[in-house]
Amino acid sequence: MSVITNVPEANIFEQICKEFANRRPPFREDDTESVHTELHDYDPSKHSPVFYGKMHKKVSVDADVMAEFDPAIGHPASLGFAFVDRPPQSPPPSPPPPPDYKKCTPREYLEHYIFPTLLPALEEMLRQAKLDRCFERKRTKFNAIDFLTEFLYKKNPDCDDRNEMGLLDIDFVQEWLKDHPRPPLPLSLLWTEEEATLVIQSHWRGYLVRREPEIQELRQWQREWREENENVKKKVDNFWKEKMPSGDEPTPNASEELMTEDNKEILVVSPTDQQSN
Repeated sequence: MSVITNVPEANIFEQICKEFANRRPPFREDDTESVHTELHDYDPSKHSPVFYGKMHKKVSVDADVMAEFDPAIGHPASLGFAFVDRPPQSPPPSPPPPPDYKKCTPREYLEHYIFPTLLPALEEMLRQAKLDRCFERKRTKFNAIDFLTEFLYKKNPDCDDRNEMGLLDIDFVQEWLKDHPRPPLPLSLLWTEEEATLVIQSHWRGYLVRREPEIQELRQWQREWREENENVKKKVDNFWKEKMPSGDEPTPNASEELMTEDNKEILVVSPTDQQSN
């Protein structure tokens, strides 16, 4: 006789734990017991700051070094070691005097007279080039030759009054630029990113405003008004020439007063004043 039984569904958490247990490597039986770890590679002279700045030596003694140890006086890491202060370092020898620049070889001349001055300038040039992002862009306003010229001219040890001078203040630079003028740099190289961002954003906002229907209508009316009132002075002159065929030029206040043949003034009274009288 067959019996139908209900098999309970597997728990997801139990399945995960079972899969995780199957993935773990097998352990030995003695791993569960407590094991005391012993340090065999510990060296107090390498792992303790007590030995810093001191000369030390391991001393082997027959007596127990811990018998007379006082922690208020010494450090436990110093047991069995003898310490001596390091001798002061002797100052480095003074460099030899530079050779005569008139008789030395080209290599000696470069090492003693050119490189001590040129290398700091090149280092400062690279630092400034990094600030101007020359290593990130193809086109920049930074000119390495101009920077070296200004830097070496200002840092001349024989002259102390050049710290505030710029490249364009140097005499030989001015003479060179007179015969070889440079074209002006474009604004894309002169402006910083912040300045270019402000200009682009202002133009874009202006374009969005001019696209508004009300602004378009106003601009159309202004355009028509300018076309209608174009050459107003010429139209006024032609009007007075038609009104005065004799060719006499009107006075500045011709609309208010007229000249007679005897050059006597005749006042023109407005209609409003005549009605009031």
